[in-house]
This record gives sequence, C-alpha cells and structure tokens, in this order.
Amino acid sequence: MTDENVAEADDSEPAEDVASDAESEDTAGLGDGDFVEIEYTARTVEDDALVDTTSREVAEEEGVAEDDHDYGPQMIVIGQGHIFPSIEEALRGSEVGDEGTAVAPAEEAFGEYDDEQVRTVSAEKIPEDDRYPGAEVSIDGDQGYLETIVGGRARVDFNHPLAGADIEYDYEISDVVDDREERAERFIETAVGMPLDVEFETATVEEERPVDDPEEHVDDADEIGDEPVTETVETEQETLFIEATPQLAMNQQWMFQKQQIGQQLEDLIGVDRVVLREELGGGPGPMGGMMGGMGGGAGGPQVEVGDDGEAELEIDADDLAEELEE
Repeated sequence: MTDENVAEADDSEPAEDVASDAESEDTAGLGDGDFVEIEYTARTVEDDALVDTTSREVAEEEGVAEDDHDYGPQMIVIGQGHIFPSIEEALRGSEVGDEGTAVAPAEEAFGEYDDEQVRTVSAEKIPEDDRYPGAEVSIDGDQGYLETIVGGRARVDFNHPLAGADIEYDYEISDVVDDREERAERFIETAVGMPLDVEFETATVEEERPVDDPEEHVDDADEIGDEPVTETVETEQETLFIEATPQLAMNQQWMFQKQQIGQQLEDLIGVDRVVLREELGGGPGPMGGMMGGMGGGAGGPQVEVGDDGEAELEIDADDLAEELEE
C-alpha cells in the first residue's frame, strides 16, 4: 500500500460505521418507485363481504371465480396510486415475504355514503327489463342501482355499491421486479389491461447545450448577445420502444392516458424517451410492385409515434431510389 493509499484509508469512515450504513440500506425496505408483486384479499370490515382477491381458491370458495380471470400476484409501483393510500403506506419499509393487514377507510376507498345521491326519477327513464330492485341502471349518464319502483316513480341509489365501507386488506409481498424490460411490460399491461412487447435501444445523438463560460467560446466578448452561447455535444440517449398492436388503437385507456403513461415510463424506468412503434405490414397494395418492392412485409416501413403525438415514417432511401430507377 502506498502512502497515498494510507492517507485515503485514514480519512475514510471507521469500519464499523461503514458496516452500519450498509446494514441500514439493506434494511430500508420498500419505498416509492419500487415495482412490487403482492397477493391480497380485500373484504369489507363491517360484514366481511369479499371485494377483491388475487387468489383463485378464495374466489372459488366465495362462488365468484371467473374462468378467464388471471389470478395470482399483482404488480404495483409504490407511490403511483395503484392501491389505496393506507395500504400503500403499510407496504413502505416492508420486505419480500412480509405479510400484514391494513384498512383503507371509506373516504379514501369508495367514498362516504351520500344520502343526497339517492334520487327519485321517472320510471319511464328505465327500460322495462330493468324495472326490478337491484338492477343497474343509467339515468342521464349517471350509473346507479334501482331500490324501489312504485307506479311511475323509481328510487335510484347513485352511490358506489361500496360507498361508506371500510376495506380491509390481508396481503403478502411475494416479490420485487428488478428487470427493466419486465418492469416496462408489466407497467403497460397494468395501465392498459393488455400485454405489449417492448425494446430498449441506445443511440448517440447530437445536442445543442448552453456553455458555462461563454467568453471561452467566442473570440470577442462583445459578440455575446442576449441569446445563450451553445456548443454541440454528443450524448447517449436511450429509447423505450413499445410495439403497437391493432388492438391498442381501440384501447380506451391508451387513447386517453398515453401521454401520462409515456411520462411515467420515462420517470420510473429511467429512459430519455418513449416511442410507439407500429409496423405497416400486409401484401402489395394498389400500387402493386412498387409497394411490394418497398417492403410491405415484415421489413417494411415503420411508423414511430412519440409521446408528442408526432409520427415518423421510416423508409430506406436507397431502396426507394432503386425502386424509382426501375
């Protein structure tokens, strides 16, 4: 060990302090931004009615199991509002394998019961097939449940069916998702309710950035005006590509939330941009050989739609030139 190394060692923290810091980091537990798999069963506190569960066995015992439902651990991202705040808070500081029980009060779950949301309406607004107690009805765009119907008047409750109910969660933390590709895919599936393939690509790009000391970049300081002095620098930029499917174009969650989903992916996954990549496939179109020669199949042109809503059609210029020469 050289003298320099000895000096560095003398200035470092004592060994026991370093070990203590490392131990505190290891025991810090889960926190905001962690991708966590949990299993849970949620029931109302007052009457123990099943609200939701990730267990097929529990669902079968309650007689509500659905054959096409995907039971099993559900992924949430702590801090993103994927579960009620009280339950999310209980997960913070926990570790994989921990079990617990937490209650979401009515006001943060499905809201307090509001007597003013029980209204009397004309029975003519309700289809004849739905004129029975308990029927789910839509009145002037509001969803409710029919309580009673007498003569030409109907009493409808527009509260959520679980309004006023405290919800108790029995949960177990089954895993933490660390792989970035799996994180991205499962986050998207949680957001839009359908699986999509993703791919990461890194490229070198040129950017114009303001310089710290403009006078060092000009011959005459008097030339410096109001506009910032910039320089061109090369940076590594990582892009997350989402592979579009025909079904995605009809997905309402995606249509209304794609900007928000893109921003969340940038923040949570740690990429510079998110791009929707759609491949235009199919056989020859009305232009016959020209479209076929341009690669109407798997290697054909691609449309990339960024989170700014702008689309780019990627076509190989050399291939296009050859087609025009023919």
